Amino acid sequence: MSVPGPDSLACGGSRVFHAQERDLAQLAEIGRRRQLIPRAGVDFSSNDYLGLASSPALDEAARAALARGVPVGSGGSRLLRGNHSEHEILEEEAARFFGSESALFFGNGFAANSALLSTLPQRGDRVFLDELCHASTHEGVRLGRAETQMFAHGNAEALEQAIGDWRRAGGRGTPWIAVESLYSMDGDLAPLTEIWRIASRHDAILIVDEAHATGIFGSEGRGLTAALPDRGNVISLHTCGKALGCEGALLCGPQVMRDHLVNRGRNVIFSTAPSPLMAAIVRQALRIIADGDGLRAELRDRVSLAEKLLGPLGATVSGSPIMPLVLGEDDAAMAAAARLQKAGYDVRGIRPPTVPQGTSRLRIVITRNADLSDIEGLAEALEQAIG
Repeated sequence: MSVPGPDSLACGGSRVFHAQERDLAQLAEIGRRRQLIPRAGVDFSSNDYLGLASSPALDEAARAALARGVPVGSGGSRLLRGNHSEHEILEEEAARFFGSESALFFGNGFAANSALLSTLPQRGDRVFLDELCHASTHEGVRLGRAETQMFAHGNAEALEQAIGDWRRAGGRGTPWIAVESLYSMDGDLAPLTEIWRIASRHDAILIVDEAHATGIFGSEGRGLTAALPDRGNVISLHTCGKALGCEGALLCGPQVMRDHLVNRGRNVIFSTAPSPLMAAIVRQALRIIADGDGLRAELRDRVSLAEKLLGPLGATVSGSPIMPLVLGEDDAAMAAAARLQKAGYDVRGIRPPTVPQGTSRLRIVITRNADLSDIEGLAEALEQAIG
């Protein structure tokens, strides 16, 4: 049997992938063609906030799970043979830890957000989402049945006005409000209590993406939703691939949320279930963050030093480990990132469409993977890189 050669890609005198090649060429022309690069240098770009991704405790949890027969693969969807006891034990433990009626484990946060927002809001409902929400949130509402309306980032007054205008115009369905507790590109915190009050006044359901807050904020690392007075109208997303150092995501909320996703969520019904081995490792990660006050204190010390040294250079100071330095144009951000990488500091440039036009930036992230001397070194290198 012969193997098709490169010439077999030609079709009617043109290459089969000509549209994709043209798109890539256009991206290159405007300086936005991306490529994967290997990790190198001191970590100032990952979301491994507590430094758990290489934790010996998680390594041991994996070995122990394998030793007791936990499989690597699930072998099918959750509705077939893919439903493993490790999934269910994790979900029970996560529901207790995060203070919800139920939890459902997904392979990643994108899949969880997409499943939630494409499944639960119904025709006649409206989803009000912060304009800087994750791409997965936007993807979910795009696939869903409900109407969508964005509101100005972090503006609770604009949110309430939008819901009121919708009601006055005849909106009769359920309002859904989608926000993040800690925004991944700006490093700022949502006015969560105020937004929760708005949700309660309007009989709305509040969806809070805690991806970047889980493990580092809230009592025992439960995230910022843990401080809300009542969680009955709240669904929270806790990803496992950031501060928890693992992989996957947990949607936590009322039992009806879980039941509806199991029955109607295409991402659940038609996807192979997440690895049972990873579920076992996430259980250990939850125990680590529950007892992780010392880890969080070490992270706060690093953030405090970074704010002192990087704030005067223009980095955003918000009390979170995410400290963007907005440089404006793509070329300026990418050139500064390249200089820092050459100096041994892994800082990445972020440009549109990930961030709004004219706000290309260095996304500087403080983690326990960098010590205090590394932060001092970064400050010196940064001053030169943007000078």
